[in-house]
Amino acid sequence: MPENARKYLDPEVLQGISGLYVKARLIVEGFVSGLHRSPFRGFSVEFAEHREYVPGDDVRHLDWKVYGKSDRFYIKQYEEETNLRAWIFVDVSESMEYGSGALSKIEYARTVAASLAYLIVRQRDAVGLCLFEQEVRRILPPASSTGHLSALVQALAETPTGGHTALGDVVHRTAEQLGRRGIIIIISDLLDETDSVLRAVRRLRHANHEVVLFHLLDRNERTFPFQRSTLFEGLEGYGDITADPPALRQAYLQELEQFVRTLRRGCLGDQVDFVDLDTHQHLDVALSRYLASRGARK
Repeated sequence: MPENARKYLDPEVLQGISGLYVKARLIVEGFVSGLHRSPFRGFSVEFAEHREYVPGDDVRHLDWKVYGKSDRFYIKQYEEETNLRAWIFVDVSESMEYGSGALSKIEYARTVAASLAYLIVRQRDAVGLCLFEQEVRRILPPASSTGHLSALVQALAETPTGGHTALGDVVHRTAEQLGRRGIIIIISDLLDETDSVLRAVRRLRHANHEVVLFHLLDRNERTFPFQRSTLFEGLEGYGDITADPPALRQAYLQELEQFVRTLRRGCLGDQVDFVDLDTHQHLDVALSRYLASRGARK
């Protein structure tokens, strides 16, 4: 794995979540984790489906008959390999570049995604990746091999930011590719219309996916601590603006509170986990707290 990708698998974060597992809280196809997988191979394992080959997959499972017909490489997946499927959607829009601490939002999001992908693969379940803004920038179908994990983390590291967030459009375009029911994890600052965000998660829930929505903001975005006249740089198509922060703080914080409350209420109504993340939080603590509370609710 390249050095620029390796940094997203932070040893301290991985140690902090090492005793926890990502499992579906609702009735999801493949609820049983890899701990109960069959040890048998060959004809005793039932064929489930094909998926497109990604670098790092075991070439022994290539379907050469399909290759002969399509001139494309596909991997055979078996029932024991498809217990739980997770997709991680990571927002790579321009606003994710903002950061006032050690990590920008995009660096934090990449680390969250890589850590959860590691955890899912470690329990021998399958994880896919979708990097998006208003368009899908990169998509890797779910797999459970360590080679796939390397490819996934490398994609996280190499995909630049740009464009504006349009979660609703992206879910509409990718819904058919998500396959059977599983866990959809979305990591974004959600700087989008609330109606668009809630329509997106509602569509995923109607398809019987379980949805976890990580709302990631920088500490400065949550507290608006600026004091002096400040030039705010516009992102995602907005122009720059000079403003007096003390005059705006109360209105800004009220608007943010209403925005978050609307999202949280909508997610609660659709049985979607809504998780606040702050880039100044220690990531191992933030993830451990959420995963532990998730496990306690089962």
